[in-house]
Amino acid sequence: MPHILLIEDDADNISLLTRLLEHHGYQMSVADHASDGLEKARTLGPDLILMDLELPEGPDGQPDPNAGLNATRALKADAATASIPVIALTAHTMAQHHERIASAGCDDFQEKPIFPFQSLLDKISQHLGPKQ
Repeated sequence: MPHILLIEDDADNISLLTRLLEHHGYQMSVADHASDGLEKARTLGPDLILMDLELPEGPDGQPDPNAGLNATRALKADAATASIPVIALTAHTMAQHHERIASAGCDDFQEKPIFPFQSLLDKISQHLGPKQ
């Protein structure tokens, strides 16, 4: 069963995504801030990470308006986590945002709110490939 780490601080999004993805056969782990997400990524070795870009604090535990992007940079800079695909979860849909997301090392992005859900499932399947 593929393992997904959801790094998200909104309780409603955590509940919704966890329920839906578990229903579709994924094992879920959750971190509600960047530093916890980085630690769980290193210790759990998930197959994929869903990263909220608007977390309240960065990888160092300090307030950071770019917390999700900086956490992704930290993941991609660490040999232990660099190969884990990261799908950014974002409400920002303009082209300049997509460029910032890609330059931080995110492998893909999903617009929030996540409707239709099938779009996220398709992206997860694409990045997990034969691990499913």
